[in-house]
Amino acid sequence: MTTIPVSGGAFAAYQVIVGRGLLQQAGARIAPLARGRTVIITDETVAALHGPALTASLAAAGVQSRIVAVPPGEGSKSFAQLERVLDRLLEIGLDRKDVVIALGGGVVGDLAGLAAALYMRGIDFVQIPTTLLAQVDSSVGGKTAIDTPRGKNLVGAFHQPRLVLADIDVLATLPARQVKSGWAEVLKHGLICDSAFFDWLAGEGAAGASGDPAALERAVIRSVEIKSAVVGEDEKEAGRRALLNLGHTFGHAIEAEVGFDEDALAHGEAVALGCCMALRYSAREGLCSAEDAARVEAVVAAAGLPTRLDQAGAFEGDRLLALMAGDKKAEGGTLTLILAHGVGRAFVAKGVDAAKVRTFLIAEGATG
Repeated sequence: MTTIPVSGGAFAAYQVIVGRGLLQQAGARIAPLARGRTVIITDETVAALHGPALTASLAAAGVQSRIVAVPPGEGSKSFAQLERVLDRLLEIGLDRKDVVIALGGGVVGDLAGLAAALYMRGIDFVQIPTTLLAQVDSSVGGKTAIDTPRGKNLVGAFHQPRLVLADIDVLATLPARQVKSGWAEVLKHGLICDSAFFDWLAGEGAAGASGDPAALERAVIRSVEIKSAVVGEDEKEAGRRALLNLGHTFGHAIEAEVGFDEDALAHGEAVALGCCMALRYSAREGLCSAEDAARVEAVVAAAGLPTRLDQAGAFEGDRLLALMAGDKKAEGGTLTLILAHGVGRAFVAKGVDAAKVRTFLIAEGATG
């Protein structure tokens, strides 16, 4: 087991525990946080795969639990499902000393976390992420949100978990495509601030993209260490935390254009594509070398992830630009992008010229 602390001046410190067999230990680890009652928010697929093991572990520790399951997929990050989950919590009768457990991937973690933030003005919750993407990214840092037709994650709250249990064993149940999707966020962490980590991911560590448990465990640990350091410094994305959105401004716009259809384009695939686009835009503007951009594209492609816009569908440049302008990082009607001076050297670029981005999108294959 590896324990990574997450702490900041504005929120209570908590631990991210990474290891194997954690689902069976969950009851003993959660019992000190709960008065004896929890609600597990999950999706229907994960409920069947991992619900019995978690409820048994909780029961063995003397913790009562109920399961509230939502349909799998990005569509559950909606006002309708949020209302349904909150209504079930009210029906069950949770009070402020009870605990919500998010058991699932990023969709479940975001939905459950937002429900916990809103219920009775905020109750504790625990993250048990069951996808690689959630383990390395969305379960850590307290960002919770739902989507709207106008964009991804535009309605939400910062609500830090009390504990995160990242069980490497549960990743063995993931389809290969979901592992690769999570690997995009791993690569992103190296691109942001750790070139040595990216070098390992491009070499020996690349086995993680194919599900190798040892490589996955090391990748999860280092990714969480990077995210923990950033979140502790900047919880609410007033500065450095925005770096964690490398690739996301491009990627979220593309996701919105495909209607958040994960069959067409998974979130991690959009992030991978967005990271490649951010590096190519950086090279186009003379901020990094063309060689760096080409290397990143090669590593992303080797992991089986998309690198070019035409691999995701057909897009209109003006539509993508309008969606990018509605991104959470936009300020005063101007674009904010996360760009790079090279591998491991990302930075926040404010006031980016929209006309230049439009020209870039057309060059990338979007229609004018």
